[in-house]
Amino acid sequence: MDLENYMIPCMNKKLFGIDCPGCGTQRSLALLLNGEFNAALLQFPAIYTTLLLFGFLGLHFIDKSRDYHKIIIGLAIINALIIIISYIYKITY
Repeated sequence: MDLENYMIPCMNKKLFGIDCPGCGTQRSLALLLNGEFNAALLQFPAIYTTLLLFGFLGLHFIDKSRDYHKIIIGLAIINALIIIISYIYKITY
């Protein structure tokens, strides 16, 4: 099945003609589902930290006995830094 036919288009790219910082997320997830782990990382460098962040957010809502705030904040900061640095690299090179 070709997942590209079902992907939501980037409105920033459609309206302004340039990628947004999140461009590549859907393709990266599709690559992960196909087992192409390195290609997924190259498509969207923050894919693994994003998945970890969502995993810990899920744990935070399910497991109320533990405090995940510090982990979530740390992952959010790391994730934001990876997205910003990779976006700057993408638009300059």
